[in-house]
Amino acid sequence: MGLQELPPLESFDAEWMDSYIADVSTNPAHTTIIFTLKETPGALAETLRIFKDRKINLTHIESRPSKSKNGCYEILVECAEDSDKNRVEDIINLFKAKAMTVHVQDFNSQVKQNDDSVPWFPMKIKDIDQFANRVLSYGAELDADHPGFTDPVYRARRKEFADIAANFRYGELIPRVEYTETEITTWRTIYTELTKLYPTHACAEFNYIFPLLQQNCGYGPNNIPQLQDVSDFLKDCTGFTLRPVAGLLSSRDFLAGLAFRVFHSTQYIRHHSKPMYTPEPDICHELLGHAPLFADPEFAQFSQEIGLASLGASDEMIEKLATLYWFTVEYGICLERGNKKAFGAGLLSSFGELQYCLTDEPSHEPFDPNVTAVTKYPITSFQPKYFIAESFADAKSKLMTWTSTIKRPFQVRYNPYTQRVEILDNLPSVQSLVRDIKGQLFTLEDALNKLNTH
Repeated sequence: MGLQELPPLESFDAEWMDSYIADVSTNPAHTTIIFTLKETPGALAETLRIFKDRKINLTHIESRPSKSKNGCYEILVECAEDSDKNRVEDIINLFKAKAMTVHVQDFNSQVKQNDDSVPWFPMKIKDIDQFANRVLSYGAELDADHPGFTDPVYRARRKEFADIAANFRYGELIPRVEYTETEITTWRTIYTELTKLYPTHACAEFNYIFPLLQQNCGYGPNNIPQLQDVSDFLKDCTGFTLRPVAGLLSSRDFLAGLAFRVFHSTQYIRHHSKPMYTPEPDICHELLGHAPLFADPEFAQFSQEIGLASLGASDEMIEKLATLYWFTVEYGICLERGNKKAFGAGLLSSFGELQYCLTDEPSHEPFDPNVTAVTKYPITSFQPKYFIAESFADAKSKLMTWTSTIKRPFQVRYNPYTQRVEILDNLPSVQSLVRDIKGQLFTLEDALNKLNTH
């Protein structure tokens, strides 16, 4: 049936529609529409009937009370990828005509028209599915110098883990793995040696969280924790989640995941012949080095800021952000009462480098993003230089100041309610942010007043 045979949109009564907020095209293949409805019986059903009559399938619907308009609800709908563009535009035009207030934003076309060099980046957490399997190295295949290259049993096991990652999609539970006795023995060797050093070499935040992982996620010398259990724990603490990955991602893809508080984690373990060495991240590195501090609010926010800064950034800027990530999240050191303590995952998962990094042998310099971002580093040996942060909060403040200089035709923020990235490139989007900030300031002022009365 052609468009001319469909019922005319003008026949629909939209008195229940308070405002049409935005049309955000998050991907050339589909469209997301957000609109506000008055709290009127049948309003949502009447609106959805418009999509049904125009034969537009919806793959996602969300609703929540409007923060800015009492007695109204904000409705988000996502059109299917095979939706007819002209029919979607007809609906958008109707909303424009009927709504009391209108704002339309087509982010992808706007960015492409203004700057063809802006790379695609995910706008919602589900978009991570589109690049999570673009593994650069390892995965099911191993290089000739890999300790497990000549071990057919190990190679077959690695393929099992690679298949889990390849088949995983956002929203699913991470498949649980029954680790072999050989794998547990490898984990035990690493776990036992590292836990001897943590009380004296790791930062206070790490040493506070690690016992909680032992209590809640099964951390121990005789058990390799399950990614899903750790992911659930982190989500309860800071909103971070783990996602299985087969091997190394590009810096751009990996950092994009952090913007949504998603950490791509391997699920396999290093070869048993060299328990103290691994040429690529494995589950020991992920769960012993990375996972604990993702439960710390300041560290989680710092990590996410790096991810948000990477969205739509140039290749040159991605390289600088990856270097900042390397010298902080991977190999960072902080000060505690004048003493150096490790917080980088590469240090906290390496028995040898955890001892070495706090000695006088390597050089130590204050964390300065301008300097750190352009510092070269080796990837196959201990670091000759480390950067020291005063605290996670201080490092985050310096990072945000530095990222504000990134040349990008827009600013972004993450909406934890919808798990989407919002583009702040026009007055209505900025006004929405201002309303949120005002609400938070009101809550803060009220809390302080109540504290003063006690």
